[in-house]
Amino acid sequence: MTTQKIMESKWFADKKMLVTHISGDVNKGDIEHWENSLKQSLEQIQSNDNFKIFVNMHGFKAIDIDAHKRFRAVIPLTLAEYGWKVGYVDLFEDEAKTMIFKNTGGIKCVTAAHSHQDETKMEHYETQFSSAKEHFFTDPEKAERWIEALEINN
Repeated sequence: MTTQKIMESKWFADKKMLVTHISGDVNKGDIEHWENSLKQSLEQIQSNDNFKIFVNMHGFKAIDIDAHKRFRAVIPLTLAEYGWKVGYVDLFEDEAKTMIFKNTGGIKCVTAAHSHQDETKMEHYETQFSSAKEHFFTDPEKAERWIEALEINN
């Protein structure tokens, strides 16, 4: 199954929601492009604001191990800059020990939804790492509906 390549992120100020989407058979350069779009979207958030994030990885496939390694760190390390610890980060003990959490610009991530097509992985993450503020889905539409319905405050 080849999926169209998508590597984009968008900030929706009215919803206080960042949507980041990576899909298709991607290489390391594609992942760097996606990460840049994520950082550019984060720069649009006002100082001292809270936000929610929908990480849509449905259809994502790294074409090699280098791409996968690069991809694996993007969301946990980026969100750590905004005070969020992704539920599954403790699976990677060495990386988890060295993570630093802060609130860049006073901005704080307060909830997250993740979507990916790997049913086994997402069921495991949902069972082991989900919380009232973070869930893992195989259906991107359900993920988006769930996170859009959550109200957040500053």
